[in-house]
Amino acid sequence: MPRNPIPSSLDDGALARRIAESGAVPDSAAEMELYRRFAPRVRLYGLRHLRDPHAAADLVQQVLLMTLARLRAGKVRQPERIASFVLGASRMTVLEMRRGNWRREVLLEKWGDAAEAFEAPEPLVLAPERLTGCLEALSERERSVVALSFFADKQADEVGAELAISAGNVRVIRHRALARLRACMGMGEDEQ
Repeated sequence: MPRNPIPSSLDDGALARRIAESGAVPDSAAEMELYRRFAPRVRLYGLRHLRDPHAAADLVQQVLLMTLARLRAGKVRQPERIASFVLGASRMTVLEMRRGNWRREVLLEKWGDAAEAFEAPEPLVLAPERLTGCLEALSERERSVVALSFFADKQADEVGAELAISAGNVRVIRHRALARLRACMGMGEDEQ
């Protein structure tokens, strides 16, 4: 429940001071009132300068969240001029949004649309019977290293300690075993 109801005669500056003075416990009633008063103004500013209702809604959220955070932290020097602060924050946020859109357009012109250029690779389907045969073709030590590395999810030093070999040797055995598995499964270097 809100601490104290907000009187309708409370001006914007007094409302901002109340938020700034609330300390560690936010005054949710005052913050809701500030939002109620300024959201339509910021939205209209956004519609006028961005000409997009979604961008205007984003502007409202960014500006009012930043305003509330600055008020809570006591970083608004003149709370009695909160309307000017919100207008300035709106202006700067619109400029930053435009800059971001401009940068995105320049990059798209230069490099094209990344979504069009990206083609997802075909999903790799492994035949379980073939994989079992390929694993059985490995030596006992190679099978042990692969099983401990990938099925038991152990690091090279843990595998080495369990098999009484060095961690470096584990990496070499694992590398060679994976190369043999790829070859056995018919996966070339380009399919990895």
